[in-house]
This record gives sequence, C-alpha cells and structure tokens, in this order.
Amino acid sequence: MGYRAIMINYNPETVSTDYDVCDRLFFDELTLERVLDICDLEQPKGVIVSTGGQIPNNLALLLDNQYIKILGTSAKSIDMAEDRQKFSAMCDSLGIDQPRWKELTNINDIYSFVEEVGLPVLIRPSYVLSGAAMRVVSNRDELENALRNAAVVSQEHPVVVTEFMQRAKEVEIDAVAQNGIIKCYAISEHIEYAGVHSGDATVVFPAQKLYYETIRRIKKISKQIAQALNISGPFNIQFLAKDNALRVIECNLRASRSFPFVSKITKFNFIGMATEIMLGKEVQPYGKTFADIDYVGVKSSQFSFARLLKADPVLGVDMASTGEVACIGDNYHEALLKSMLSVGHRIPSMDKGILISSGTSKSKVELLEASRMLKEKGYKLYATSGTAAFMTDNGIDAEILHWPDSDKKPNVLDFIADHKIDLVINIPKNNTPRELENGHKIRRAAVDHNIPLITNARLAGAYIWSVCKIGVEGLGIRHWAEY
Repeated sequence: MGYRAIMINYNPETVSTDYDVCDRLFFDELTLERVLDICDLEQPKGVIVSTGGQIPNNLALLLDNQYIKILGTSAKSIDMAEDRQKFSAMCDSLGIDQPRWKELTNINDIYSFVEEVGLPVLIRPSYVLSGAAMRVVSNRDELENALRNAAVVSQEHPVVVTEFMQRAKEVEIDAVAQNGIIKCYAISEHIEYAGVHSGDATVVFPAQKLYYETIRRIKKISKQIAQALNISGPFNIQFLAKDNALRVIECNLRASRSFPFVSKITKFNFIGMATEIMLGKEVQPYGKTFADIDYVGVKSSQFSFARLLKADPVLGVDMASTGEVACIGDNYHEALLKSMLSVGHRIPSMDKGILISSGTSKSKVELLEASRMLKEKGYKLYATSGTAAFMTDNGIDAEILHWPDSDKKPNVLDFIADHKIDLVINIPKNNTPRELENGHKIRRAAVDHNIPLITNARLAGAYIWSVCKIGVEGLGIRHWAEY
C-alpha cells in the first residue's frame, strides 16, 4: 500500500515482527505506554485498532490524544460506540430501540428502576467482590443478593441495570463499511435465547429462522448506525429479536470473533476488505446475497470446565468458552451435529442411558418432542422427579433418578459415577439454594466423569434432532472447497 501500519493485537500468536525488541514490547503488557514505545520504534503512518479485540478499542481515544493516527474509523466514533450514554443518546436520536437501562448510583434508585421495567434484569456492577461480573436476577431475593455482593454503589461505582428480555432471539450482523456506507455484511443467529454470552453461544450462518421483515430492519438499522458513526472498517452489531420487535444491544467498531467464521462460510475475506479500506483504498460493494448460500455453517464453543475444579459448567452472561469450532453442512442440523461432535460431544451409546432434567415448564415443553425422538430411537431415558412426571403424563416412559441431596435410590450421582449415562441434559430451573446445589452437583459430576453435558434447552432440542434424524452415518464428508 506504500506505507507501513501497526496493527494492535493482544494475541501473541497472531503477531509477527522483525524486531526482537518489538516482540518484548508487544507481549509484556498491552498498554498505552507499550504501544507508544512501538510507535516510537516503527514510526508508522498509522495504527489499526480494529482487529485485536476489546483492548485496542479501549486505547483508541488515548492514542488519538497522543496524536497517533488511527486508521479507519475515528477514535471519536469508537468512543461514541463504547460509551453507553453516548451510544444510547445516538440511538434515541435515530429512533432505534434498545433495552431500557440506567446507570444508577444509589440503592433506592435501583429498586425504583426495577419496579419500572420489571424482573428479570441484568445487573452489571462496576466493582464487586470475588471477581463476579454481570448476572441476571429474576426475583427480589436475587436482586438483593446481587446488590449485597457489590462492594459499593456510589457516584464512583455506579451499577448498570438493564431490562432483560426473556426468550428473545439474539442476532448479529458482521459488516464492513467505508465512509459510513456498508460494503458487505453477514447476518447470523444464535441457537440459544439471549442471556448466553455471544462468545459461548452456538451461531448459525446464514440465519435460518428469521422473518424477512426482521432481516430488512436489521439492514436498515445497521445502515443508520454505520452512517451516524461514519464507520470505515469492520463492525459488529448485536440485536434482540422478539415478536417481530428488534432492539440493539451494542455496536462494536472492530472485527468480532465471528468475522473469520462468516468469511470462511461466504468464501469472501471480510477483514481483507476492511484492511484495504483502513489503508485508504476505495473498494466496491460485495454484490452477492449471502441468503442464497445453499449450505449452512454452525459455530460451536469449546469449554474447559474439566480443568477448573468446582466451576459450575453452566452458560450465562459471562463468557466461559476457551475455543470454538465451525463446520459446514448441507443443512442446519448436519452442520450443528458436525460442530458439536468437533468440540467434544459424541453420539450417545445405545447401551447406556440419557439423563434429562429439564428445568422450567417452558423448557420441559421445549424438550418434549426431543425426548420422544430419543425414546423412539431406542434410548433408555432417565429423569429427575419433576421431569419424569411430566414425561410420563405425555406418554414417554422415563426412570426416575433421585436428586443428589436425597437418600433415596437410585440416585443420579451413582448412575453418573457408574457411567450408566452417556449424555446429561440439565437445564437450570431457578436460583433457589436447593436447585443451585443439586444442579451444580449433577453438572459437575458429568464434567468430572467426561460425560457430554448440555445446559440449554434450545441447543439440546436441536442436537437431539440431529442425533436421531441424521446420526454419524448421515454426515457428508466433503472438502471446504466443494461447498
């Protein structure tokens, strides 16, 4: 391109340089001072902050204040997207809906806001004890407990309280823009309902179960935001979709973790186009419509709970995954089964049983058809008492396994320890002490005995359908280039 640029990246494996001293500066600690040291050494024409995750974005305004040229989207726009107050005000001016939220500095205001929006809500303290972060609270007791765990709520340590939409679909758009005009985009959806961190969620591209109206509005809102922020480079917007209503969660003016995923599926280099834009080259819009792709990609997350003693292997608003695998299939269920098998799941053995503890009434209904499929396939079904009663009422035979804290036999922990179960589906029901304790013991036992575990009802239902209707014998083995 005629000049050199520095790309700030927090991952040592993705950075290469000719200078040993630069290696040491990069990998010691990524701070403003370190980046300024590198700039003094390299004397770049500009710095790219859009490809290294959140840390470079956080440095954008500081670098701009030090007269370091930011290539692509301006530091002011990055700050507007990162600052909740500024971004929310911008969305209001554009008529874009968001979940209701407030940054509050005293306990009484928090209770008043919760009364206004209703439970559940998402609590994000600025500083909490024990390293806890965001959490969803569903009742008054959980709210009081969350606020007790916050070290202090004050002007210096506000708490962000956000309306939490239950059973809402989470949708993402990954896109590249130049001077506020979108040049390419990809819309994907999460299998899990919103409430699972996007880094842990199972992502499907192209989106398979969205209304055309929802897709149209996603494109319209994305165009508005890209123009308002005058984006030149990569960006990602996350949405909540429910009952054909669409709300913006956040906008990240950087390449997301799904950029390589959608690039691989579309066979179009999103970050390649973004880099050309950030280096000042005029690019042409990508003309193809990704909705016409005749195959599907699914990205599943990899977890390392087995290495984390006593950690509860359940998904939530905090990211817990340590990796991910994307696979392509001729259809949604084939791609899902491939990706799930790739991150460590296995087809349950017919010689062993499957344990289902299906949580809330809605989750029980959601898993009913999946349970029926497993029974018709010939699997032996075990269930905790409430789930077993529900299944029996609906004509599905399941043997009761008693809770870990029960003296009755057969006990669920004994069956897991004896490896009589080859898949555990445990959907958290609520946050009462007994449910938490029993659920944690079941999930932890599954992980400790290397038994596949699923803790989300929508994912469990989709996976079971894939196992029963496709199976290993139905998976096509094809090279990426064949799709």
